[in-house]
Amino acid sequence: MSPVEPDPDDLLSIGEMSRRTGVAVSALRYYESLGLIVSVRTEGNQRRFARHMLRRVSLISVARNLGVSLESVQDVFDTVPLDRTPSHEDWQRASRAWKKQLEERRHRLERLEHELTGCIGCGCLSMKACPVLNPGDALASTGAGARRLEDYSDA
Repeated sequence: MSPVEPDPDDLLSIGEMSRRTGVAVSALRYYESLGLIVSVRTEGNQRRFARHMLRRVSLISVARNLGVSLESVQDVFDTVPLDRTPSHEDWQRASRAWKKQLEERRHRLERLEHELTGCIGCGCLSMKACPVLNPGDALASTGAGARRLEDYSDA
């Protein structure tokens, strides 16, 4: 006997979404407040999520575990419909956008790693007065904080 295929029109409670995705109920409510996911309300005012929201929540969870901001997730998900089960093409379009973002992120991280290794490896141990990365302490005039590292803050 083969397993019964779930009906794609089934609606899942917030507790079931949490159980299936491993994402806390409070996080699901937050994602909904940001417009990353949507629910419908029952007559008793309980949230119900379309089954296709499982994929969205799972992808959000993976992204968060990799340090991707919710803003970046939203940028990618903007092209994926909330009101119907996304098609293969919808997910392909989002995947291409996400791949581009991840490639840019990887390049920024590699550049940061190279610069940090170079700075620590040069022996001066000071990014403030480093003659290699900050000759003459030129960055002091641009403001406080890790000026060179700010380019990597969203990486």
